[in-house]
Amino acid sequence: MAYHIPALLKESIDGLKIQPDGIYVDVTFGGGGHSMEILKHLKTGKLIAFDQDEDAGLNIPSDELFIFLNQNFRFLKNNLKFINISSIDGLIADLGVSFHQFDEADRGFTFRQDAPLDMRMNKNGTVTAAYLLNTLDESSLADVFYKYGELTNSRRIAREIVASRETRPYTTVNDIFNTVGKLAPFRQEHKFYAKLFQALRIEVNHEIEYLSEMLEQALTLLKSGGRLVVISYHSLEDRVVKNFMKTGNIDGEEKKDFYGNLETPFRIINKKGTIPGDEEIAINNRARSARLRIAEKI
Repeated sequence: MAYHIPALLKESIDGLKIQPDGIYVDVTFGGGGHSMEILKHLKTGKLIAFDQDEDAGLNIPSDELFIFLNQNFRFLKNNLKFINISSIDGLIADLGVSFHQFDEADRGFTFRQDAPLDMRMNKNGTVTAAYLLNTLDESSLADVFYKYGELTNSRRIAREIVASRETRPYTTVNDIFNTVGKLAPFRQEHKFYAKLFQALRIEVNHEIEYLSEMLEQALTLLKSGGRLVVISYHSLEDRVVKNFMKTGNIDGEEKKDFYGNLETPFRIINKKGTIPGDEEIAINNRARSARLRIAEKI
């Protein structure tokens, strides 16, 4: 499998402030783009990469400084403990779906082709998008579409889905088109389906929940001066990252000292985040929604 160049590659690698003898973690190995760049900066250090998708194993480089773990990053701390690592100098996460996952039609992540409604990042998982559409009650479906897709007509979408599955269960992408296509706003169909598929994918893979767990573990693992580098692709996950870097907790609850100063374990490196420039987007259109946030543990 060919390596791909991730969004904001140089900016994210620079943000890690890599030390040649440091210990770094890439929790979203994917095509290996970030890991390959990190390894170029290491001399005696170590890079541990995580990815729950078994396909990512095809990209493993042959390097004595590299360790690959076919695990979900929610198990970050326990897996590092297993290989006798209790602290790290930096962690990078490139969230969302990899190019490979989008391009493999049978994975069901894209609505551009008719394919099974799968959407599992871990192919050993038992819950698919089809399973959710066929089993969740109307209220639960509506909550998923509203919470993770920010679809204002979520209740009507859920109602149509529940009514339709009585006669024909959901199996492929076209089944969704046939049921809720009439609810897509005129000339905004692409945006509508993108939000709908995003909501299902997040629910299938527990993306927000597991991201929160990983960030909390990263805080305890990072050394003072260690860097946390995260690239997100939609407002929901970016909000979690922003809140965590600002306050040190997922809810973004601000705690202040006696003098009214914000107590936080991080120093924000790029306060507004970094987005790709026009030149990068022209080369890689998929980078257009990326936002990079960098924080240093105090």
